[in-house]
Amino acid sequence: MRIRVRRTGGFAGIERSAEVEASGPEWESLTAAALADGDDGGGRGVPDGFSYEITVDGRTAHCRDPHLTDAQRTLVTRVLKEGA
Repeated sequence: MRIRVRRTGGFAGIERSAEVEASGPEWESLTAAALADGDDGGGRGVPDGFSYEITVDGRTAHCRDPHLTDAQRTLVTRVLKEGA
């Protein structure tokens, strides 16, 4: 599966994105949980917080600091680190 994470916002407003090709049960359960807990993009974060767009095989979810679930935070961290 192809996983893409796009991070926007923050104090400097610098966008960062990364993409990985992943497979296996660990990735599948992590992405399923992260997508299930996403919102429609209209939720509110905090001033100068990051907003995330997580796309897995064409399905997209949005989330914002400080409201990320454990699955979302883990997925975002792994993709931004491994896809860099």
